Amino acid sequence: MLVIGERINGMFRAVRDALQNRDKTVIHKLARSQLKAGANYLDVNVGPAADPPLQAMEWLVTTIREVSKAPLALDSPKVEVIEAGLKLAGSQAMINATDARPTKLEVLMPLAQKYKVPIIGLTMNERGIPGDAAGRAEMALRIVASAMEHDVPTDQIYLDPIILPCSVTQPTCLEVLETIRQCKLLCHPPPKTVIGISNVSQGARHRELINRVYLVMALNAGLDAAIMDPLDTALMDTMITTEMLLIKTIYGDDYLKAGYQRA
Repeated sequence: MLVIGERINGMFRAVRDALQNRDKTVIHKLARSQLKAGANYLDVNVGPAADPPLQAMEWLVTTIREVSKAPLALDSPKVEVIEAGLKLAGSQAMINATDARPTKLEVLMPLAQKYKVPIIGLTMNERGIPGDAAGRAEMALRIVASAMEHDVPTDQIYLDPIILPCSVTQPTCLEVLETIRQCKLLCHPPPKTVIGISNVSQGARHRELINRVYLVMALNAGLDAAIMDPLDTALMDTMITTEMLLIKTIYGDDYLKAGYQRA
């Protein structure tokens, strides 16, 4: 499974302070530690407090590139901020994210095609997030259709069925799993799927346990990627063990060590 490290995000106080003070040490440490822990991509999000966000994104990408050439998932609601990151990160990047609104698709799909990068598609539109798997799958199909129209390979699309907190809406947990299954039937080659795993436990007790169990369930449904905390060793061990038991990797006594090396 593709692991997108979530920690370089302006929503976290340490990153927000680093952005305000232009403290490269914090960002260097977060980049190195997440990659060492098994992240394949680093999510890069300046957060709501960064001002101006475009320059903050440029600073973050440039700072990360001082210590790593790892792929970056560029996360912003502003198209110009994402493109600023793409200009610096190039093909070693991913767009996070579009949704199913035509106004977003018509701007971000051409950007994915121009820079030849994968793109995350959120299964929602101007009316919000559909309540069931059928509605989410309809949004996913619109995203896939737009990718085809703009010559973006469908296997470069990461569909996000948007997991919501179980403490607020328990039924969503099962609807998201069904959406993951349905996304694999939309086209050939099939799009990939991704979720932000920590969202499922937002506002709940025993967050780490909920995250681990739901990740197992999602992997069994066919999940391809997750935005998650690679520094959570128990979560990473759970992912690697689940993939081994699903025969996505070959068992060996050192399968955990091999899993981290693969990541």
